[in-house]
Amino acid sequence: MLLAAGRGMRMRPLTDETPKPLLTVQGRPLMQWPMEALLAGGFRRLVVNTAWLGEQIDAFCADWQAQHPGTEVTVSREGQDFGYALETAGGIARALPLLGDVFWVLAGDVYAPEFAFTPTNVARFKASGQLAHLWLVPNPPHHPRGDFGLSAEGLALNEAEMRHTYSTIGLYRRELFEAPWCEIVPGNPQGTAEPLAPLLRRAMDAGLVSAELYTGPWVDVGTPERLAELNTAG
Repeated sequence: MLLAAGRGMRMRPLTDETPKPLLTVQGRPLMQWPMEALLAGGFRRLVVNTAWLGEQIDAFCADWQAQHPGTEVTVSREGQDFGYALETAGGIARALPLLGDVFWVLAGDVYAPEFAFTPTNVARFKASGQLAHLWLVPNPPHHPRGDFGLSAEGLALNEAEMRHTYSTIGLYRRELFEAPWCEIVPGNPQGTAEPLAPLLRRAMDAGLVSAELYTGPWVDVGTPERLAELNTAG
């Protein structure tokens, strides 16, 4: 599942007329990078959620699917259905009927050109019994305190002296978005907007979230300055 529903307020005025995931990085729309990486890993069914300027992402997804025979891109139209974005957990819960028992989740506004989405990672996660597996990255200058710790055993931690930043890339089991972990009804017909972090933290406290550190190129494209830096590098 590719998260692409946000307004991108910090990217204004660039996002006033273009949704953030369609801003161009190194000659390609930002969300195209992970879509092609997923396809390279053999993952051909994608779900994309939309809200702000969602019709533009609709058109992009239709074109991309047409250019890649054998792929299936389904759009979860939060803006059209509710008039607002459902945040991360709310958006995943809304799309849950479209997803399998185990699925990738990633943000459409993060640039990680060398990250490999592999069936091996999925198989390992399925065998683990964990509810989620997160890829963490070294803390960037704009987020020096990080998000989660990482134990020597490979568990994500709420409390830790050293914290890393959540890359927004993770593997998830659908049980995390069902009772008792999540109070939103699967399919989220009521349009509940809810963030993902509290859900993850509850599962971490139960020892059910694993993690690893990813040290490849990674940028949260959160400001026009970061976008410009990416486009002038190399």
